[in-house]
Amino acid sequence: MSVALVGNPNTGKSTLFNALTGYRQRIGNYPGTTVERRAGFLRNVNGRAPIEVVDLPGAYSLAARAADEAIVLDVLLGRGGEDRRPDLIISVVDAANLGRNLFFCTQLLELGVPLVVAMNMMDLAESSGVRINAPALAEELGVLVVPVVATKQIGIDALEKAIIDSLDAPCSDHCPSFPVCVCAELDGLCHSLADGGAGEHHRASRIEAMQTLLDPGGYHESRLVKRCGRGLAEELAERRRRIVSAGESVAEVEARVRYAWIERVLPHVVTRVRPRRRSRSEVADRLLTHRVFGLAVFLLMMGMCFQSVYAWASPIMDAIDGAQKALGGFFTEVIPAGALQSLVVSGVVAGVGAVLAFLPQILILFLFLAILEDCGYMARTAFLLDRWMGLFGLNGKSFIPLLSSFACAVPGIMSTRSIEDRRDRFVTILIAPLMSCSARLPVYVLLIGAFIPATPLLGGLIGLQSATLIAMYFVGAAVAIPVALILKRTVLKGPAQSFLMELPTYKWPSPRIVLYRMYEQGKAFCVSAGTLIFAVAIVVWALGYYPHPAAIAQAHLVEREAAAQAGVSAEALNTRLAEIGRNEAGEYLRQSFLGRMGLWIEPAVKPLGWDWRIGTAAIASFPAREVVVATMGTIYNLGGEQDETSTGLRATLRGATWPDGRPVYNVAVALSIMVFFALCCQCGATLATIKREMHSWAWPVLTFTYMTVLAYVAALATYQIAIRLV
Repeated sequence: MSVALVGNPNTGKSTLFNALTGYRQRIGNYPGTTVERRAGFLRNVNGRAPIEVVDLPGAYSLAARAADEAIVLDVLLGRGGEDRRPDLIISVVDAANLGRNLFFCTQLLELGVPLVVAMNMMDLAESSGVRINAPALAEELGVLVVPVVATKQIGIDALEKAIIDSLDAPCSDHCPSFPVCVCAELDGLCHSLADGGAGEHHRASRIEAMQTLLDPGGYHESRLVKRCGRGLAEELAERRRRIVSAGESVAEVEARVRYAWIERVLPHVVTRVRPRRRSRSEVADRLLTHRVFGLAVFLLMMGMCFQSVYAWASPIMDAIDGAQKALGGFFTEVIPAGALQSLVVSGVVAGVGAVLAFLPQILILFLFLAILEDCGYMARTAFLLDRWMGLFGLNGKSFIPLLSSFACAVPGIMSTRSIEDRRDRFVTILIAPLMSCSARLPVYVLLIGAFIPATPLLGGLIGLQSATLIAMYFVGAAVAIPVALILKRTVLKGPAQSFLMELPTYKWPSPRIVLYRMYEQGKAFCVSAGTLIFAVAIVVWALGYYPHPAAIAQAHLVEREAAAQAGVSAEALNTRLAEIGRNEAGEYLRQSFLGRMGLWIEPAVKPLGWDWRIGTAAIASFPAREVVVATMGTIYNLGGEQDETSTGLRATLRGATWPDGRPVYNVAVALSIMVFFALCCQCGATLATIKREMHSWAWPVLTFTYMTVLAYVAALATYQIAIRLV
């Protein structure tokens, strides 16, 4: 048996789904879409066969405004691919906003499927002075109505019993009555669809025919016309003309009929036990949604949030890094030197460390996001920022994912799940990697410290080095604006969607729900993105290790033997042996496939002011840009333990020359490298996360391609302009 969970956004539907399934669920996708499909089994079935519960996307109406929203109707009509038509629908309504939620409920009554109404958030309705007579509402709707408080697990047992009792119950016939002229045209359209080529698929979907007839230019009409031909469009136009000639408005008749029915029902169901007073949510919103004070509160809250992410995640990330080094040291001791040791230490251990290094930031960020979402504040931020984000072709919900991406694009991309509109969500995902994440900072610090002079600006208020660092952080955000607009007009082109948002009542977040969301996001990252990150780490290790010529080992063995026989002190011998080891590692890297790739691409990167060594470091950094400093240290025979503050590495870069003796690095080259790293998608974790969230390899390939081309062109322009000005 199958049960579909349906409701408006912000009615607590997902919380109720978790309560009914006991947090045990399967997550996949609806066939042919990128919309997530969540399903689980009802906990208590009283000896019956298992009952599957499917959590459908939130919707305000069956009149879909986009392809994703049509999934609700498709699943309810049994067209959801692997989903057959459900045996029962659970309509989740917000008891505090009963009148508005009943509009969708009256549409569900007309589907010809047994229905149960779960009246959620009863505690909020009662606290606002509203008393709802559930039996009276059940009599008006002709279905069982169960009061619940999903966050507190109140009424869940009664709802489970109602589900089982209603599976074999007859469908309700308590539906609003439409004008005779509308019913006549609707009957004619259903007959035409059944006989005229729409196929067996559409024969039983009277509700879809209604949405097609009464929503001119809507999604259902465009889909049916595409399937049935232009003849259907002409028929619809003629039927609408007859409705108008009968004195009805095609665009308004459904809303008028349904809300008239709701206004008749509500007085028998809802009683106000005390005069309505301004709620605490309304009082709080006077400050939190104010265009000035609300923005100040938001910026303060976001500052505290991201400072906490850095402050709390850093010790854990340092501990993971320390454990990785300790484990690598252990395997270095127990495994003889060779390919196996290198694979385990530099491939497996480093790969696992690369996955786990992202986890603290992801968990802490989603802790804050889950708290803000569950208490109701997240909807306010979207409302507050919608005007500003609209300038970029996005809506207010895109701001927090983009802001999160300044810390790390991986959790930023994952947090786009709060964006209902598919196009806005995809555009946000595709531009999130342009935000300068913390992994780019070592590149900036190294090159700014080595090549940008500490010249005071604005009377000493700021220095040239600080201004350059700020500029690097702004360059990605500035480029993201035209990129977003171009994506909205090309690969993600579509009709503009109105930004419809409901501001839920403030409430205390549920610790269980918050912790579960943290666990769910962390698990999703480790299972999906983490496996790909690990695989990429192994591939990069292989490129940097092989072919590993034996002649290099033999030559450096001779040097070690000569050093041992030189008769110097133990300290001097250790220094010399360490130098030989660094030289050997550098030679291996230069002779590896990775080093050879750097030589192959030198003609392509030379217009940027780069030599093959910079090209090699850039290639090595594509899976994870934070390894570029260590790679440069190895290339220049300084060892892979170098960091961005290393004075030795900075001095070596200043002294690096071309074969003709010209310096490789200067201010123009440093700016070229930084601009390239600011715009290029050198992060396997980000690409893996994009693939997981968008469920197609085409999108990460597009991201990598457009960002690499963009980075190359910008770096080329930067170098060519700077070399003429500096």
